[in-house]
Amino acid sequence: MAIKARNTRNLQFSMVSMSDLVFLLLIFFMLTSTLVAPSAINLLLPSSDSRTMAPQTINVHINENRQIFLEADPVDLEGLQEGLLVSLDGIEEGTVVLRSDHTVPVQDIVNVIDAVESMNSEYGLRHRVILATQPRQ
Repeated sequence: MAIKARNTRNLQFSMVSMSDLVFLLLIFFMLTSTLVAPSAINLLLPSSDSRTMAPQTINVHINENRQIFLEADPVDLEGLQEGLLVSLDGIEEGTVVLRSDHTVPVQDIVNVIDAVESMNSEYGLRHRVILATQPRQ
């Protein structure tokens, strides 16, 4: 007479919980990757030890060829102020992040700062300019 055990072990592996975990991780990484704002223009930023964190309202780029970009659109110095007015319409107090290549002359950086300051004084706004840097290694 064969004695049969009442409790038999199930040797199968259920993949349902593993697939749920993979989908949750996938959703997590998709959401967090959209929060990172990649720079559309490849620049070598100057190095600095200081860290100023401010909400970015709009980005202005100056590449190594001294071309000015408002977000990803190329503009000249005269069109920069008009483009900033259109982009910052309805925002009275914002932050303009200036991303400049480390080879750009300081005068080009000052020209962008002057454009923002003249816009502030002309229209009674309070926008500020922050120069983006990369951390020292």
